[in-house]
Amino acid sequence: MARKPKTPDFEQALQQLEGLVEQLEQGDLPIEDALKAFEEGIRLTRDCQGILQQAEQKVQLLTEQDGEIEVTDFPGNGAPSA
Repeated sequence: MARKPKTPDFEQALQQLEGLVEQLEQGDLPIEDALKAFEEGIRLTRDCQGILQQAEQKVQLLTEQDGEIEVTDFPGNGAPSA
C-alpha cells in the first residue's frame, strides 16, 4: 500500500520557506514561477503556523493543573532562571 507523503516538520518547512524568500528577493524569476513560489510559501507558512499551534496546545495541556493553566517561563528563552 502506498504511503501518503509526510508533511515536512517545522524545521524543514521553515528552511524551504527561507529558500523561496531568497529566490523571490532576487527578482529574476519569471512571473509564473514567482507566483508558484509565492503560493508554495503561503502553504508552508500555514503548515508552520499549524505546527506551532499544535505545540502550543500540547504545552498548555501539559502545564494545566487543577483546571488552570500555570504560566511558566521555558529555560533558554532569555528569562532569568530561579
